[in-house]
Amino acid sequence: MSSQVRIRRLTALDIRGRKGGEPIVSLTAYTAPLAALADRHCDFLLVGDSLGMVVHGLDSTVPVTLEMMILHGQAAMRGAQRALIVVDMPFGSYEESPQQAFRNAARIMQETGCGAVKLEGGGRMAPTIRFLVERGIPVMAHVGLTPQAVNVLGGFKAQGRERAEWPAIIADAEAVAAAGAFAVVLEAVAEPLAAEITGRIAAPTIGIGASAACDGQILVLDDMLGLTGRVPKFVKLFGNLTENVDKAVADYAAEVRARRFPGPAQVYAVKD
Repeated sequence: MSSQVRIRRLTALDIRGRKGGEPIVSLTAYTAPLAALADRHCDFLLVGDSLGMVVHGLDSTVPVTLEMMILHGQAAMRGAQRALIVVDMPFGSYEESPQQAFRNAARIMQETGCGAVKLEGGGRMAPTIRFLVERGIPVMAHVGLTPQAVNVLGGFKAQGRERAEWPAIIADAEAVAAAGAFAVVLEAVAEPLAAEITGRIAAPTIGIGASAACDGQILVLDDMLGLTGRVPKFVKLFGNLTENVDKAVADYAAEVRARRFPGPAQVYAVKD
């Protein structure tokens, strides 16, 4: 008889328990094949609303819809077996009220099977985070550079370069952690500020352009593979798949134009 070993999927509680321990590894994942590959190495995978820019060619994350997030969340869940899957709540799906946030977060979890949601914002979102957590929805918070607020921030700018900015960002991180967020993403903040926040809050910090002072790191998978063509300064290229894909497509096109492609004679040989 054969037996199958059931793989236990990591939970929000597992990630929270990694505070101050082995660094937490994370990447974004928007499709089943890439989620399956990243699952072997990551503790959690984020179905980020960055998919609007990376997959759908949008100029920002603002136009991303709840339906888009659910669709890609379902795909990531099919691909990954071990990693916690966290799905971003898109712009306009949670800011109006805690009740609105709960309805949409519950829908995301019910329709994707994911283990947590992520939302942007600091102190102003703390009551919403508490509302969700008290009702059984694990929440990952996101402070610093918050892409959904790009129109207010005036672009994708690093935060905390001036010490005068620190108190507000620290207060945001402390507020969301106190509200029950199991982890806090720190995006594009200065290293000393990231270290200060990491030392102050009980929840693990996940940096994206926020240095090794954090408890873990997340990158956009397509960025670190060189697929997006607009790699942020803080991203190290671990591959350049753009060149590989371009060459493969060029080679394919050349063979087709030379009529060197499998046809019925090669694939479906006629039997006498």
